[in-house]
Amino acid sequence: MKLKKQVTVCGGAIFCVAVFSLYLMLDRVQHDPARRQNAGNFPRSQISVLQNRIEQLEQLLEENHQIISHIKDSVLELTDTGAVAPSGQLPFRSANGSWVLPFDGRPTFLSVMPQDCQFALGRRKDTELQMLDVYSLLNFDNVDGGVWKQGFEISYEPNEWDKEPLQVFVVPHSHNDPGWIKTFDKYYSDQTQHIFNNMLVKLAEDPRRKFIWSEISFLAKWWDSVDTQKQETMRKLILSGQLEIVTGGWVMTDEANVHYFAMIDQLIEGHQWLEKNIGVTPRSGWAVDPFGHSATMPYLLKRANLTSMLIQRVHYSIKKHLAFSRNLEFMWRQAWDTDSSTDIFCHMMPFYSYDVPHTCGPDPKICCQFDFKRLPGGRVNCPWKVPPRAVVEANVAERATLLLDQYRKKSKLFRSKVVLVPLGDDFRYDKALEWDQQYLNYQKLFDYMNSHPEMHVHAQFGTLTDYFNAIYKMNGVAQGARPPDYPVLSGDFFAYADREDHYWSGYYTSRPFYKNFDRVLESHLRGAEILYSLAVAHARHLGMEGRYPVSDYTFLTDARRSVGLFQHHDAITGTAKEAVVIDYGTKLLRSLMGLKKVIINAAHFLILKNKDLYRFYQTEPFLETDDRRATQDSLPQRTLIELDPSPRYLVLFNPVEQERLCVVTVLVNTARVRVLTEDGQTLPAQLSAQWTSPSEMSPDGYQMDTVISIKGEHTGFQSLTLGFSGTTGLLESIRRKDDPQEVRVQMEMLIYGTRPSKDKSGAYLFLPDGKAKPYTQKERPVVRVVEGPLFSEVVSHYQHFQLTVRINNVPGVDGLSLDITTLVDIRDQANKELAMRLVTDIQSKDTFFTDLNGFQIQPRRYFKKLPLQANFYPMPTMAYIQDTQYRLTLHTAQALGVASLDSGQLEVILDRRLMQDDNRGLGQGLKDNKRTANKFRILLERRAGASKVPKEDGPISFPSLLSHMTSAILNHEVLALPVVPKKRGVPPLRTFSPLSAALPCDIHLLNLRSIQGQVLPHVPSPYTALILHRKGLDCSLEAQNPGFNCSTTQGRVSHRLLQSLDVHLLQPMSLSLMFSSTPLTNTSVIHLDPMEISTFRIKLR
Repeated sequence: MKLKKQVTVCGGAIFCVAVFSLYLMLDRVQHDPARRQNAGNFPRSQISVLQNRIEQLEQLLEENHQIISHIKDSVLELTDTGAVAPSGQLPFRSANGSWVLPFDGRPTFLSVMPQDCQFALGRRKDTELQMLDVYSLLNFDNVDGGVWKQGFEISYEPNEWDKEPLQVFVVPHSHNDPGWIKTFDKYYSDQTQHIFNNMLVKLAEDPRRKFIWSEISFLAKWWDSVDTQKQETMRKLILSGQLEIVTGGWVMTDEANVHYFAMIDQLIEGHQWLEKNIGVTPRSGWAVDPFGHSATMPYLLKRANLTSMLIQRVHYSIKKHLAFSRNLEFMWRQAWDTDSSTDIFCHMMPFYSYDVPHTCGPDPKICCQFDFKRLPGGRVNCPWKVPPRAVVEANVAERATLLLDQYRKKSKLFRSKVVLVPLGDDFRYDKALEWDQQYLNYQKLFDYMNSHPEMHVHAQFGTLTDYFNAIYKMNGVAQGARPPDYPVLSGDFFAYADREDHYWSGYYTSRPFYKNFDRVLESHLRGAEILYSLAVAHARHLGMEGRYPVSDYTFLTDARRSVGLFQHHDAITGTAKEAVVIDYGTKLLRSLMGLKKVIINAAHFLILKNKDLYRFYQTEPFLETDDRRATQDSLPQRTLIELDPSPRYLVLFNPVEQERLCVVTVLVNTARVRVLTEDGQTLPAQLSAQWTSPSEMSPDGYQMDTVISIKGEHTGFQSLTLGFSGTTGLLESIRRKDDPQEVRVQMEMLIYGTRPSKDKSGAYLFLPDGKAKPYTQKERPVVRVVEGPLFSEVVSHYQHFQLTVRINNVPGVDGLSLDITTLVDIRDQANKELAMRLVTDIQSKDTFFTDLNGFQIQPRRYFKKLPLQANFYPMPTMAYIQDTQYRLTLHTAQALGVASLDSGQLEVILDRRLMQDDNRGLGQGLKDNKRTANKFRILLERRAGASKVPKEDGPISFPSLLSHMTSAILNHEVLALPVVPKKRGVPPLRTFSPLSAALPCDIHLLNLRSIQGQVLPHVPSPYTALILHRKGLDCSLEAQNPGFNCSTTQGRVSHRLLQSLDVHLLQPMSLSLMFSSTPLTNTSVIHLDPMEISTFRIKLR
């Protein structure tokens, strides 16, 4: 990451930790005939170099002519060709009319150690349960199972528990959504605060009572509002084990649309709060409401030192299959794990829901009779028409026998004689009456059961960990260890269906505006964390801590909690009420504005050459923001840089850890502009019009693009040739310069409707009315073509979307993929979903690949036996198809739903507007659509000739190094921050690069997060959390020049990461910082295994 001071646009980056490495100067160009004359003159010594290049370009031209003959209809052709030219010159046209850019001719290298390629090819132990195989095996029929509609009849022998009694743990809980039908604050004031207040009183009445709680966001809000006496009572309940904190995240996170950065961050925020205020470490995970489950979650919980976990929303056919074979409890292992180091014990709830009717056993009609909140006279009743009865001496024997029958039947689905019975539902126990109704009646039942030995049962209230500990004890193994004969499972649990063909695959795209906004905020949060940590460390190093705005830490805390809140499974999913969505958006915008302040203040301090000149004024920022959002639901507008005869300065922040050569865009108010580097070199720049409509230019400003590298060691000569349809303006083909073969990549826009029957698509469900139909409109689209030295693009304007395809004429990562933006507006549609499909000749058959949370790749298979909507999966960052020759990857900057419905195809749902509720509790359709910009990159890679190709149908796959880098630059844009003009002039600035040496290019700096102080909330401790992730690589694709020096080191990272700062402490920690290991010595080297995420506590001075 790098801060660079330069005139205008792109930043190199060295380190994911903020580096402002470009500092550019924008200069208004006056009319200067001499300068114009000199621009075309080259020294004689350089003419021969150019002649050689021109000859090469002529050969390319001949190749281009051959390609043109293959294009079947009228095609617009863009050629992106860069050639080596003498440095310090401006772009010029070659003989074939394409642009040549003046890049430094020194070579860059890509050096991947062979050992770093072996991980993708290595053998894994077979797991008993591989979810892709389970999908292949099942019929997915929906046979009526009797009282357990989606299951089967359960029977048992009365004497089965004679030798070993049944142990029953009834676990009271209350599921509190931090926003859904009401806002977070409204839920808190109406219900959640009363749950906590009643908890203090009612648990204290009987030490046998237990309860579990999950959402720290609510607990923290309550804690801040009560006196120290209530805090101490709560602390005692937790530390005594009567109240257990389960998972302990800020929220119960969604698992489909979330990025692993945010999953980890909300977990850390919750765990740090617990450590500071309670002093407790969660042991068990509890996820009863996310709509499907990702394999990333068990890995993160394991890394945080949790020993066990529970999940609930899994396809009913899979539940039935696992229940039938008594495999509902298993060790969940990562598919890529070469041993068993990622195993975590997982319990899957067997029935339809986590409410009381579906948790005591297979018959909801009976279980509902034991939900004592539904006693006659209350506001809720039993839909099965048999109400609960209060337990009295006259009926206790009959009631206990009836309930025990359900407990026994449930236990027959598991391998041990311990049964878990959750007792709760959404926002339960908010009134004192319910605490009495549930606890008093159940205690009577327990007392009766336990006092009658012939029943062979011991029943009690318990916490989740009480249950898991009983399992481990009964099996004679340590906490978290694999009990004998329990299966190992790998894979994930998407897509989720709760009944019939009702697949919850709509929420993968619902409200895409906010899915994109979330990722923008995450990138800003990461950048701000890193820059703030570095700025504070440098201020301490220089003895200037008192002059630096250390209190910016409050902005970081606010943003951590806003991002954390939005990972909730009704927030980022797009499944909350419209008013709640506005509340989330308002919080996100407030946090984004705060993070921009943190970034600006840190950048100001770090790039100042003479720190003695540093002055911080809250009302007079040194830098402007790169863009602004007028409201929470509006798209960002770039800051206009007003140029006059005095130069303007621009600071560029590259948030990724690797050096970066890229095109950066700013807005200027004049066409007379030039860009100079820190040392006075002129940079190439391309001016474009601003457009107010498809065919009208704006008189108010110009878009200026410039290209720059932080370290100018680039060569290269690469090209992409794109073919477009002359009728639609949409992409039709891609040809790489080094490949004689043109590859069909045909873009189609499609519309899905919803079914005419009673059940229709809504916020959760995707219930289409059949296959997608082509998007059509009466008028032909307006197609605009821009061609220039730095980039070329085709913009197609349709009634409901504007599609931009752009190629950047730079060597390296930025120039190796297509930059795609779809500006979608379907606010005048009804019950329509807009999709973009890529059709290719790649022989992918029925296999495609999607990522899980940006962390790992999950192979998918298209199943004809399943309905269309069942073949859609979440795509947080990428999806790809491949054959023995090519891999085509669609990278995305926002989570959306994706499918491959035919060989060689990938399609993504861009937005959905639905006029009705889908009967899952929301009570609304999706009618609050916004004008939404979806951003993508299309990367076409070719298989290397002699390389070993990973097994096609195996359970694992990995992106290439280039693909990882492409995802990083798409999700972490360079921030261009103009220096505010000063009356007394701008003080001397310098490029700031924090890293002492480049990180290995398979190591990602996930975060550099200042750790909370123990006293004041606005002041951090002297410690910082360093979180690193080593990515898994597929080396079977041709290595491309990334545009910077890139090497791997078998996972070794020097502890001397940062220049100008000493690392005084380097201590390995659990993922969320709650468990510590022995500090490393000064000579130690950090080592990470492939895919490993590791956290270290460091102290910088």
